[in-house]
Amino acid sequence: AVDSGSGDLAAIWRCRMQQAVSHTFPTFLFRFVFLYDLRPNFLTLLTLLIDLWVFTMAAAKNKYSVILPTYNERRNLPIIVWLIQRTFNQEKLDWEVIIVDDGSPDGTLEIAKQLQKLYGPEHIVLKPRQGKLGLGTAYVHGLKHTTGNFVIIMDADFSHHPKFIPEMIRIQKETDADIVTGTRYASRGDIKGGVYGWDLFRKFTSRTANLIADVMLMPGVSDLTGSFRLYKKSVLEKVILNTESKGYSFQMEMMVRAKAMGYKVSECPITFVDRVYGESKLGGSEIVDYLKGVLSLWVKV
Repeated sequence: AVDSGSGDLAAIWRCRMQQAVSHTFPTFLFRFVFLYDLRPNFLTLLTLLIDLWVFTMAAAKNKYSVILPTYNERRNLPIIVWLIQRTFNQEKLDWEVIIVDDGSPDGTLEIAKQLQKLYGPEHIVLKPRQGKLGLGTAYVHGLKHTTGNFVIIMDADFSHHPKFIPEMIRIQKETDADIVTGTRYASRGDIKGGVYGWDLFRKFTSRTANLIADVMLMPGVSDLTGSFRLYKKSVLEKVILNTESKGYSFQMEMMVRAKAMGYKVSECPITFVDRVYGESKLGGSEIVDYLKGVLSLWVKV
């Protein structure tokens, strides 16, 4: 028999157990508590243990925030968002998408609002800006509104397929990497990276840009110009504070800075497919901006 006063403890314990069961606590312990009479000191100990278990489970639940900068992506946005939500839901992961639209004249923001109604404001967060303010600042702006402990950056033009996200997450867990970067130019086991839909000039430009940065900066990363990455949020916040570029050299500088700061980077092979709809935003000015960025980092880092 239990001491007097143990009834209150038992009532508290049963309440705790009901909470635990909702978190899939092992059924055998649930039955044990209800079938056997426990002494108050043991009840207290078990209560503390279940509190610790629930806290640990809550802490272990990761949330992934995807930042999608958009400009004239009216036709691509519904496809990429649908694929993102399907991927996370199939993997039973907590997620949100932060859409940062830079005043697209094609009605991208109106499409984004419809997607928010469809999937819910807890999953689709709209943070538009007035005017085309640059890719780098779009990530900075989007980062301020993320609530996940991991952040994924990717293009909204369907060049980056969300099917690679689970593999990125798996690699991050296996290696405890601070950053997992998608690479078009390396392999991992049987998985190979690749590029599809580019003409010879575009392939040459990308390869040359990576080669120049690799020779001058030696970052130890095979794809510096890629923009499909998974970051620990705390790491991204620190790296982004030290990044000066705002345009197309932003991604390259982010990786070089991260390596210089001692963060661990793992690579995940991806296949890059040229945009389905719309025109590429890469032009001569972006190439010049990139070369200036490489030279600047060579001097400073």
